[in-house]
Amino acid sequence: MVIKITPKQSKRINALIKKLCCNYVDGNCLLLDDGEEHACVQCISRYGIYCSYFKNAVLPADRELFAEIMQSASKKQCQICKSFFVPKAKNQRYCPNCAAVQKRKKAAERQRRKRAVLP
Repeated sequence: MVIKITPKQSKRINALIKKLCCNYVDGNCLLLDDGEEHACVQCISRYGIYCSYFKNAVLPADRELFAEIMQSASKKQCQICKSFFVPKAKNQRYCPNCAAVQKRKKAAERQRRKRAVLP
């Protein structure tokens, strides 16, 4: 199954491949190496994701791009910073960065209420 991408996403994908893919060497793919050099399939494609290694190992490194491409139906938007993220639970409302901040705020408020009740 080919996952469709836009030209803007394609540019971000190519940058990600050149930066993080361990099989990318000088425009060639080590996984396709059979004695002859073969061009990286993902770098030359503009309309879809064809490399399963890229999809499973490299793409999750960029959370926003991963959410944009892979989770188009179930991606969520953070209620605080409005960025897109892949939820790990169905009731998750915040991206991981904002969740940590929100958790600290809730804990502080809970402790404040607890201290107000104690004599």
